[in-house]
Amino acid sequence: MTVTQNAPAVIPGRYRAGEERGARIGRMLRAVARVHRLDEDLMRTIGERFMTVDEPAAALVSAIRSSGPDAVRLDQFHRALADGVDAVPDAPPALRAFFDHVEATPDWVDWTLVNRGAQVYRRFGRNAGDVLLQLSLIGGYRFGGPTDLLVATGGLTGDMTRRRLAETQQWTVAATQHDAMRRDGEGWKLTVHVRLMHALVNHRFSEKDRWDTAYWGRPINQSDQAATLGLFTGALLLGVRALGVRVTREESLAVMHLWKYIGWLMGVDEDWLFDTEREQHRLNYHVLRAQAGVTDAGAKLATAIVEAQSELSFRRFAAWQRFYAPRRLLSMLRPFLGRRSMQELGLPVRLPWATALVLPGNIWRYRVLARTPWGLRRIDGWAERYREEQTYRYFGADRPDVGRLG
Repeated sequence: MTVTQNAPAVIPGRYRAGEERGARIGRMLRAVARVHRLDEDLMRTIGERFMTVDEPAAALVSAIRSSGPDAVRLDQFHRALADGVDAVPDAPPALRAFFDHVEATPDWVDWTLVNRGAQVYRRFGRNAGDVLLQLSLIGGYRFGGPTDLLVATGGLTGDMTRRRLAETQQWTVAATQHDAMRRDGEGWKLTVHVRLMHALVNHRFSEKDRWDTAYWGRPINQSDQAATLGLFTGALLLGVRALGVRVTREESLAVMHLWKYIGWLMGVDEDWLFDTEREQHRLNYHVLRAQAGVTDAGAKLATAIVEAQSELSFRRFAAWQRFYAPRRLLSMLRPFLGRRSMQELGLPVRLPWATALVLPGNIWRYRVLARTPWGLRRIDGWAERYREEQTYRYFGADRPDVGRLG
């Protein structure tokens, strides 16, 4: 079990501050999850875990920030990440403890199912990218807390917007390759890298004068991390279905298993890692009810994302693509978020013409072509070309790289 042990002193002020709004936004989710009655014990746990963090990573960061004899250097972390902790001469205890933890793969991990989940995810192609950007990322900006932290770090505003989007893109591409989540895979290494990066941010912003812990909880806390994981699992699967993609029960279970392991490796409490969509939807609905309302940070971030679409790199028809991309994004946001949420985020409301264009192609691919081996090969080829093109759009000719630790 990786459930955090740090007991909270109080439940933060954000808890259920925007509950009526959260219930409105989550009406469809409540029906899908078949939540007939709010689980008050679960609500209380969510409130408490706004104040708890990923303890193994926090212990490592404390050693990194220490100046004592057992201090850990970042170059030692990178060496251990690349070659194993035994490759680090006289590895400090905190470094060894952290890698002993992340390398102790749980018994429930089924590598065949992990790879099947990665294959299904890759096959979603552009649909996965659309849903993660529109419903998961921008949709998540409808609630305060993580959005305010992103603004405070400068992570998704101004010149850093494209870089942070590119880093997320590269991580999801890496994590969903075949065998990428095994110990020596690129996905595994990037995930552990991101885990430490989160812990470093948590350490830096935990000071009283940098973050309102009494209201928001800890900067990167267990409840927010579990909610973010839910955006890559339950929200993703709901979203691609809404775009016309057929997802079988077997495919759903495989995707859930992939992200269950990724969530474990990221440090999410193990009792909030789920095997089925329904379990994930149930937690996601309760998290919506526990949230505060939208803040100014949400509008800043959403606007930055839309504006960044006209700054991407395109191989052909670049002027047209830079004109088209933000307008397509706004159009697809309309059915995902609704008019009211878009207005709350300060986004112009557009007709959903782009979704109407996407649906026929997806119905043909995933409900007709996907029934034959030849059709599946065609879909896989289309999806791979999209991933390559998307990487180019965000990185251009630069080498893909995830953010520096510091």
